Amino acid sequence: MRNQVEAMRLGLVLSIAGAAACTTSKMVPTTDSHTDHAAPAPTIAAVAAPNDPRLPADASGALARLNASPRHGEYAIVHTGGGDSVRVWVVYPERSTKAPVVVVVHEIFGLSSWVRGVADQLAADGFIAIAPDLLTMKNLPDGPDSVLAPLATAAIRTLDPAWVQKQLDAVGQYGMSLPSAQQKYGIVGFCWGGGVSFAHAAHAPGLGASVVYYGVAPSAADLPSVRAPVLGLYGGSDARVDATIPPADSALRSLGRTYSYSIYPGAGHGFLRQQTGMNGANLAAARAAWPATITWFKKYLGS
Repeated sequence: MRNQVEAMRLGLVLSIAGAAACTTSKMVPTTDSHTDHAAPAPTIAAVAAPNDPRLPADASGALARLNASPRHGEYAIVHTGGGDSVRVWVVYPERSTKAPVVVVVHEIFGLSSWVRGVADQLAADGFIAIAPDLLTMKNLPDGPDSVLAPLATAAIRTLDPAWVQKQLDAVGQYGMSLPSAQQKYGIVGFCWGGGVSFAHAAHAPGLGASVVYYGVAPSAADLPSVRAPVLGLYGGSDARVDATIPPADSALRSLGRTYSYSIYPGAGHGFLRQQTGMNGANLAAARAAWPATITWFKKYLGS
């Protein structure tokens, strides 16, 4: 995205992806169309792209940040049973002691450079970060994010929610089996992956913590199964997703579960990825949400 051609391609990709519907879990509402997951509207002023090493880079700066990272990142294959496998991107922190594990669930755009950059930032903050490519078995071609995104958006609609959770179970176990890992794992997801990470809190009894970035909450029938503490981080201009917060909050409070959330005024859907949008509100949200994410994981997974 450093030249005009790539910028035009990305604009087309985001337009396609913003209009597409994405798969929903049996643990989330069936109206999760993600029509608001697109580039900021031209009428909304943008701010300069940030370069804060304490935050993940936004989409435009993720690849450069990855290329300059001093941390060790590598691909691995995790066998998940039934003849299935997922490719994962693993990033290790620079520390002398064993680290907790965080599984990073990608957006509808697949395992992009931005998602790998989020994993790298989690490693910078002391965690072993593992980002699974949940489209591995779909055999999508390798290529730049602008080529992958529309293919990933279409392929995600074909994923079976129960299958997705099974893959995440295996990835979490793989992470904790690493020699440098503690026996604790958490999960964080974005957009489609945010809903998946909330659903994982209802699915996985051994999960230590979940962080949900602008993802829909599970259905009322599945909320009693939520055991792990959940942190929700939402944009104030994301009414579709935000409508699922009050019923989840009421139900989880009545059950004595831990669910904490923040709604950032003026921020849009996808604010951590699109930090230059919404007249500065997305960047303000990112600056508040990321430290909250790290604090949450340190509280429930350990340092």
